[in-house]
Amino acid sequence: MEIPFIGSDAVADGRLTRAHLRSHYRPLYRGIYIPRHHQASLRERIAGVSLASPSAVVAGVAASAMHGAKWVEDDVPVELVAAVRRQRGLIVRDETLAEDEVTTVAGIRVTTPARTAFDLGRHLSRGRAVARMDALMNARPFAFEDLALLAKRHRGVRGLRRLRVALPLVDGGSESPRETWLRLLFIDAGLPRPTTQYVVRDEFGRYVRRIDMVWEDFKVGAEYDGEQHLTSRRQYVLDVQVRRTLQRLRWHVVHVIKEDAKADIIAQARDALLSRGWRP
Repeated sequence: MEIPFIGSDAVADGRLTRAHLRSHYRPLYRGIYIPRHHQASLRERIAGVSLASPSAVVAGVAASAMHGAKWVEDDVPVELVAAVRRQRGLIVRDETLAEDEVTTVAGIRVTTPARTAFDLGRHLSRGRAVARMDALMNARPFAFEDLALLAKRHRGVRGLRRLRVALPLVDGGSESPRETWLRLLFIDAGLPRPTTQYVVRDEFGRYVRRIDMVWEDFKVGAEYDGEQHLTSRRQYVLDVQVRRTLQRLRWHVVHVIKEDAKADIIAQARDALLSRGWRP
């Protein structure tokens, strides 16, 4: 049996008895069931919403996941623009959607990438909004001009000021929430805005490294080192070899780990930039 499913339909079709439904399955939403011990994925939860309310439109973070954005946890609330009763695991928004702000992904009605970004920027705090919009931009690029048109169309809606603050900081080159966090840390500290995902080549044009973010004019870069740098011997050896090549090419790369203090990260990048000729 496919999951999730409509409980009353399964009983009516004879696939389950009411007793079997109650003993072996649990409600995901009202009338929508999954096996009792099954941990539903985000996609299954979204599918359950679509079964419960076919006219509902999935929005926000869940919509960004439907468009392919990464770093979306399975337990995030599913945002809906719909006239449905509120219940656990759902965020129901009473908002207006134009026909061209809705699309279909895998048979489910979701907000378009532009409208999804518009909502993320309005409803989330700046750091979270930029990280979510970065991930969406990386998966499904959207035009800033389209968001400006949406702001004009929906003049006066809640959160436009938040959107105006977050939108200029969006960069689809960011490949993880921590990269977004690091980029914003530098910008907030008054450092120049870095270029993301910059490819370094050697004097013969051979590929050396794609650095998370760089200040190209000063040959200074920064990378957020995740767990793979600690758990994979092969990755560690490759990193050491690449760092030697970057040093030979006169690149200074600041390597950041989660244990680093913000002040130390900023100081390293600032000192490197100043030593290469940057002047605030």
